[in-house]
Amino acid sequence: MDTSVPHSARVWNFLLGGKENYEVDRRAAEQFQAMFPQIVDIALADRAFLGRAVRHLAGEGGIRQFLDIGTGLPTMDNTHEVAQRVAPESRIVYVDNDPLVLTHARALLSSSPEGVCDYIQADLRDPGGILERAAETLDFSRPVGVMLLGIMHFVHEDQEAQLILRRLMDAVPSGSYLVMTHATLDFDAGETAQEEAQAEWNQKSANPMVPRGRDAIRSFLEGLDVLEPGVVSMSRWRPEHTPWGEPKEVAGYAAVARKPS
Repeated sequence: MDTSVPHSARVWNFLLGGKENYEVDRRAAEQFQAMFPQIVDIALADRAFLGRAVRHLAGEGGIRQFLDIGTGLPTMDNTHEVAQRVAPESRIVYVDNDPLVLTHARALLSSSPEGVCDYIQADLRDPGGILERAAETLDFSRPVGVMLLGIMHFVHEDQEAQLILRRLMDAVPSGSYLVMTHATLDFDAGETAQEEAQAEWNQKSANPMVPRGRDAIRSFLEGLDVLEPGVVSMSRWRPEHTPWGEPKEVAGYAAVARKPS
């Protein structure tokens, strides 16, 4: 575990108000936030989208198994907590490549008595290894919700990203879902310092990222049935109604797609 450079999971934890981070992560988060204050809105919108998407899958979608890759450090309303509130028998496998994440996950994330939580230390770039170990907990003959929130932008080559997604979705049956969020610069239009903050992060971080546009993210979903409203800002994916109207867009895309028959 390298604590001399900021790590995305620990920085994200800090932005969400968590305490599982180091001074180097807090400094990086504060510097990024000083340049691009909207990063906090993005972090909160990503977490809120997770809740809405998992509730939909566990409710209307009838999903009882979730493979959450790039889970990050535990905060509030983690995947299993949301799913098991809807269906206590839900089974969840969390995957991350940061040993700190897995240490805290095992300590803090406990399943309902009816369900199961398991934790795998593995890298997204090894989908075969992830699937092999996840099969000890999940039944891949039954639909699975594959969660990839805020992780695909760490795969720099589009072709590699597409191969990873194809390998994961080929392993799950019809009726499974893919849930994704992804960093983008599409909503910036030069009006903020997002691009500059992003470049500085990539210089300093152990986890440089590649924001992508809507068309690139749509291409990742080819062959799947994309649920309405399509590939949209995370805050605009089926938002909960409030007296204040539609939420403002944030600089991150979200999509939920179903594997057809």
